[in-house]
Amino acid sequence: MIVLYHKYNKATLVDFNGKSIPFSGKSITENLFEISILYPNELIIWCHLDLKSNLNLSKMAAIFHHDKIMASYNVHKNSFLSDAIGYVEESPFIKVNQIVKYPTWLASSLVGGINASVLKLIGSKIKKDANFDYFLNSVAKSGMLAGLLCYSEPQLLVNCLPELESAQNNNYVLFRFVRQHYKKRWLILLLLNIFLFEKRILFAPFFYSLFFKTRKTIIVNLDAIAVKSTLKTIEKKTIDVIIPTIGRKQYLYDVLQDLAQQTHLPEKVIIVEQNPINGSVSELDYLITENWPFLIKHIFTHQAGACNARNLALAEVESEWVFLNDDDNRFDENLIENVFKRATQYGAEVIITSYLQPNEFQYYQTIHQSGIFGSGNSFIKKATLQNVSFDKALEFGYGEDTDFGLQLRNQGHDIIYFPDLKIKHLKAPMGGFRIKISKQWESDEIQPKPSPTILYMLQKHYTQEQLKSYKLVLFLKLLKHESIGNYFFFYKSFKQKWSRSVHWAKKLKEKKE
Repeated sequence: MIVLYHKYNKATLVDFNGKSIPFSGKSITENLFEISILYPNELIIWCHLDLKSNLNLSKMAAIFHHDKIMASYNVHKNSFLSDAIGYVEESPFIKVNQIVKYPTWLASSLVGGINASVLKLIGSKIKKDANFDYFLNSVAKSGMLAGLLCYSEPQLLVNCLPELESAQNNNYVLFRFVRQHYKKRWLILLLLNIFLFEKRILFAPFFYSLFFKTRKTIIVNLDAIAVKSTLKTIEKKTIDVIIPTIGRKQYLYDVLQDLAQQTHLPEKVIIVEQNPINGSVSELDYLITENWPFLIKHIFTHQAGACNARNLALAEVESEWVFLNDDDNRFDENLIENVFKRATQYGAEVIITSYLQPNEFQYYQTIHQSGIFGSGNSFIKKATLQNVSFDKALEFGYGEDTDFGLQLRNQGHDIIYFPDLKIKHLKAPMGGFRIKISKQWESDEIQPKPSPTILYMLQKHYTQEQLKSYKLVLFLKLLKHESIGNYFFFYKSFKQKWSRSVHWAKKLKEKKE
């Protein structure tokens, strides 16, 4: 392990396993890259000199448990790029929970680390910016798309943290970063968002950014770097499966047959059957009449709703892992076995699979940190679920999957997507026994826009900048379908619909509390 200490944007000491090694007088970025060439198999740590006594060297092996991990930690509330990055970033990666390990490409020069082999590959593709923070954020942003797992990691430091001067956010740097790492339209939206919501006109940073080349076209391939985690996330190798179902008797039977053919069988399959018709009974006779190679826990309820059903099932999980399945999925006999292999290889605690409908094309072919979560194609270590559940305020609405994934991340658990693990989602027609669910707002004279459940979820998890940008983008999308002569009526109508959505989102929050 090599540790580069720096201060005032210059390297002051390079320590290699307790011994000082020479370094050039170049920028920190160039020093790091030179080290990566000389020591291609070493873990490289950077640390501000004032944090030297706080550097938690004993935790480095656990933090960097395989070679495709980049981690850093910012002791300040504000990021290098400022909160305004939320105007262009829709993902869950920028509202960082600083008290847990959190997936994010927002990197800090204060303390962090990366394997030399990764730095050498990415550093050879992008400019070695003199601004160390800019370089690190660019490496993380580019690397994450190529399968580099990036984190904010508080365990990099220990004990009391000294007061360090927080970096001043720079609009020129912000616009340059957006220009180099996002599609061009986001640069215009950044300018527009800042004008509308902050009453500032930043033409100079905008035009300045146009002189820089995009880095989105740079192809980074990290496939040559093998992954073999030292972190053990599997011990008992047991798994339960949960399946909520309503009126899909034959589809569910096919799912059970796929589970029965697994080379690694589940211990228990928990089926929550819903039928909201009073006096109704189960139609799943084959649960009893046929023999299954696993225990079946069958819960029958008259209360409809996937959130409630999944919460009931989660309460019955006893195995080390749980497979969140759906009643119209199909998969091959090696699925569970291969999931455990991947979890072992990456030290993963939450895994999502490819989840395509028939005849859909699979665009994402790289293992990466996912910004989404699916309640029908996920494998989760039970220990991660202690403070997580499906939010019943989102029942019969939208956003419960996204909310569940964000709860997991805020508890310190990353979600890794593996494209070679495949589940086919048949997207079967709705089963019988369904009754029309009337939303509280359906009788409103002015119908809310967006859906109050979506806005409720966004308010829970988005930054203020992300929420404002969402509102602007929604407005522009709807505006495309309006004639110019109808603009003022549309603007007034949009404000009213948004106001009603805010009203009902507040009601959903109050109901939950």
